Amino acid sequence: MEKVRFGIIGIGNIGTVHTRYLLAGVVKEACLTAVCDNDPAKHRAIRALVGEPVALFSDAEEMLTSGLIDAVIVATPHYDHPRLSIMAMHHGIHTLCEKPAGVYTAQVQEMNACARECDLVFGIMYNQRPNPLYQKVKDLIESGELGEIRRSNWIITNWYRSQSYYNSGGWRATWKGEGGGVLLNQDPHQLDLWQWLVGMPVRLRAFCQFGKHRQIEVEDDVTAYAEYANGATGVFITTVAETPGTNRLEIAGDRGKVVVEEGKLRYWRLRESETEFNARWQNGFGEPECWEVSIPVAPECSDHHVITANFCAAVLRGEPLIAPGLEGINGLTLSNAMHLSTWTDDWVTFPFDEKQYLRLLQQRITTSVEKEATSRTLDASGTW
Repeated sequence: MEKVRFGIIGIGNIGTVHTRYLLAGVVKEACLTAVCDNDPAKHRAIRALVGEPVALFSDAEEMLTSGLIDAVIVATPHYDHPRLSIMAMHHGIHTLCEKPAGVYTAQVQEMNACARECDLVFGIMYNQRPNPLYQKVKDLIESGELGEIRRSNWIITNWYRSQSYYNSGGWRATWKGEGGGVLLNQDPHQLDLWQWLVGMPVRLRAFCQFGKHRQIEVEDDVTAYAEYANGATGVFITTVAETPGTNRLEIAGDRGKVVVEEGKLRYWRLRESETEFNARWQNGFGEPECWEVSIPVAPECSDHHVITANFCAAVLRGEPLIAPGLEGINGLTLSNAMHLSTWTDDWVTFPFDEKQYLRLLQQRITTSVEKEATSRTLDASGTW
C-alpha cells in the first residue's frame, strides 16, 4: 500500500474540513475514495463538493464493505462515534474517530475493547496534541524541568456561541442530540490536554450551570476543582457566554511555572526548588531566585491534517500515534465526572460509577426536546 484510501462518515461541518484537505492532497500518503452521509437531501451538494471519482453512500456499512477504503474518519454526531467505530473495526477498517470519543464512558469502554481485539490502527482526532506549545509544556514536565506539579489552572472561555448558533440544529445542545454542552462540544481538546499534561485526578468536584446564559438544556458554564494523588490541585473554568474570552493554561511546579496564553509560552525557572529553598531559608521573608527563561517553540499549529498524516504513517509503517484512540476515554471521563458531580451535588472519585452516570443521563434524554432548527444547506463550494 502506497497510500491509505479514506472514507468519511458524516459530511457536516467537520466532515467537510476533512474532505477538503484530503481532496487537495495535503496528506501525501492519503487519498479520498468514498464518503457517506445518511441524509439524501445533502447528496447533491456533497457530490458537487467531492466530484464524480469519489463514491457516495447513504449507508455506512455499505461503504465499509465496499472494498473502496482502507481507513475511515468517523465525523458524525457524538452518540454515533463508538457504534460506527466498532462497525468499521469489525470490518477490518483502520479507524480515526472525531472527538469526543463518545458521550458516556460505558460506550467508549466497548469501543476500546473492540480496538484491543482488532489488529488495526485506531486513532482519535485530538489535533491539539501536535501543537508545539503543548508539546513543549509536556517536555518540560516529563523531563523534570518543572519539578513535581503543584497546581494547574485552565481558563478556557473564548468559546462564545450565540443563541442563533444553538438554533441552527434541532439536535444542538440537547441531551438527546449531543449529550452535553460546552464540555462535550467545545472542550474535548482542552480536557484531553489537561490530563495528557498533568495526569488524571483522584477526585473532582464540579459546578455545571445548565442553560444559564442560553436557552439550551445542557451546560454552558462550568467550574471544576480536581485533586491529584501527589497532593496537587487543578481548576478548570469554561463557558460559551463570555466575550472577550480567555484561553490561559498555567501549571506550577516545585521548580517553576509555565503559562500558555495567546499563542505564546512563558516559563519562569527557579534556581533551586521551592522545597529545598524552604528547608534551608531562615531569614523570614524571601523566596527562591527566579528567572524568566526564553524557550524556542515552533509556530503554533493545530491542523487536523497533522493527525491524519500521522495516522497514515502508523498504518503504512507502524509509526506511533500522536493521539491513540484508546486515550479518548480520558478526557471524556473528566467531562462525565463534572456532570455527575453536579447532578449528585457531591465529590466524584475515580474510577466513578459509570452505571450511575448513564442512568442519570438517560433520565435527561427521556425529557429532552429537539428544537426547531434554522435551515442550513451545503453549497457547491462546500460551505454550510
